[in-house]
Amino acid sequence: MLDTAFWLTAAAILGLLLLSSFFSGSETALTASSRGKLRAQADKGSRGAAVALQVTEDSERMIGAILLGNNVVNILSASLATALLTRLFGDGGVALATLGMTVLVLVFGEVLPKTYAITNPEPVASRVAPFIRLLIVVFAPVVMVVRALVRGMLRLMGVRTDPEADVLAVKEEIAGALALGRSEGSVEKEHRDRLLGALDLDDRTVEEVMRHRSQIEMIDADAPPDAILTQCLNSPHTRLPVWRGEVENILGVLHAKDLLREVDRLRRAQPQGEETGLADLDVLKIAMKPYFVPETTPLDEQMRQFLKRRTHFALVVDEYGALRGLITLEDILEEIVGDIVDEFDVAYDAGLKRTDGGDWIVEGSMTIRDLNRATEWDLPDDEANTIAGLVIHEAQTIPNEGQVFSFHGFRFEVVQRRENRITKLKMRPL
Repeated sequence: MLDTAFWLTAAAILGLLLLSSFFSGSETALTASSRGKLRAQADKGSRGAAVALQVTEDSERMIGAILLGNNVVNILSASLATALLTRLFGDGGVALATLGMTVLVLVFGEVLPKTYAITNPEPVASRVAPFIRLLIVVFAPVVMVVRALVRGMLRLMGVRTDPEADVLAVKEEIAGALALGRSEGSVEKEHRDRLLGALDLDDRTVEEVMRHRSQIEMIDADAPPDAILTQCLNSPHTRLPVWRGEVENILGVLHAKDLLREVDRLRRAQPQGEETGLADLDVLKIAMKPYFVPETTPLDEQMRQFLKRRTHFALVVDEYGALRGLITLEDILEEIVGDIVDEFDVAYDAGLKRTDGGDWIVEGSMTIRDLNRATEWDLPDDEANTIAGLVIHEAQTIPNEGQVFSFHGFRFEVVQRRENRITKLKMRPL
């Protein structure tokens, strides 16, 4: 019974199991490996990583070739085992072959190689990629027929496939990796916030981070020159918009350095012994031309414009041209690195305090994004930019002091209201 044919068949089964292990491990390594890491290795001269990048470019064709090879060797090994054991044990050999091959394929053809590959995806992918590339070329005609058949069946079920679409966008992949790293403790909160802030610039608009017009300090062009000088020196801001007639009529932006240069010029132009000729000061002559931007401009585009125009200050207008606020390059940078406070800024208030009872006292003007970053909550900011705006949107009215609402898993209590603005809220998770 144990003749040459028996040993050849047994050797063939063993070889097919090794091939099954190779295909399973290759599939896991190539699908689990990071294309970013493979690109870094390829740039350092790794030919295997470069081939792996090429192979994974068309994941559908790669998976098709690997699965075809894996199924062929698994089915062939099971058939040979059935024939071999039937020859030895008769009809009972079918059950023995089924049980034996299930255990062998599961352990040595699936679990073991995939476990090894998932722990070392990039090195394994680099080693197996040249062989998988050859396999793809050999199986190309069959895979092409199978792909056409599968797409035809999916089309009949109303499912459309896009071969050019990525399975996961790069931005979403990075954001997901940062969130996972933060939950596992391998990424600090500050690092995550900065990276996500940079990624989110193209999804956020000027309107979301601008300083509202009610908070803008402006200069009246018709004010006395000495009053203008005093206002500029006392202001914590370097650039101040200049208006005449009505606040909406912005005629320029005055820089403190330009003002001081003009005052010095007028002082030097006066004959010695006479008072400085501030009466001749005309702020509009030294003011820069105002730069207006739409409120819907994405932050990344606005930052590029600031760098291109070599300016840090822009006035924000709505679709009707009405003044909405102002934005600076610093406002955009703060979305990445957090709040920037210098020695001339007014007293800084984070707008968020924790009470002894566990509640949070929140300024109504605080943005939902800033609150989420500070507390790691997940309040939606699709319909409103500030906490007060969110409460008004959900309540569908401007609530009074003392009113309480519950939505999005939080309890909101209006603590303070001024005119039509909610200025302070008390919050706690439900």
